[in-house]
Amino acid sequence: MADVFTVEQRSRVMAAVRSKGNRSTEMALVGAFRAFHITGWRRHYPIAGKPDFVFRHARLAVFTDGCFWHGCPRCGTIPVSNRPYWEAKIASNIQRDRAQTKALRLRGWRVVRIWEHDLRGSALRRVVRRIKATLAVNSQSSD
Repeated sequence: MADVFTVEQRSRVMAAVRSKGNRSTEMALVGAFRAFHITGWRRHYPIAGKPDFVFRHARLAVFTDGCFWHGCPRCGTIPVSNRPYWEAKIASNIQRDRAQTKALRLRGWRVVRIWEHDLRGSALRRVVRRIKATLAVNSQSSD
């Protein structure tokens, strides 16, 4: 079926769509932080790269990457419809993610990137251990 909008109209419509809390990624990690008593994090902290969570005192930036939007090698898929567009879009997202990580590291931040599929089931405990271990390294070096 043909699109009822022009390319410019469709672009405006899609640009106006906003997320509703990222339940499968950010909110899942918020729940884990609360359940495992991980404190000191902030959301929407104003630093370059816009990480999903920042542990300011530990200089730790945490990104929760959706498997589709960030091109997960394990379970990310490319839609069949309009494939060239989606390949370019996801490739640019991957490139942006790498640039953000590099920029933050150059500024002295540690960066943890977590895939959406790692926020489900038993993998979530590994994510929590990884973040706790990263935070513990910071607390040991500041003593």
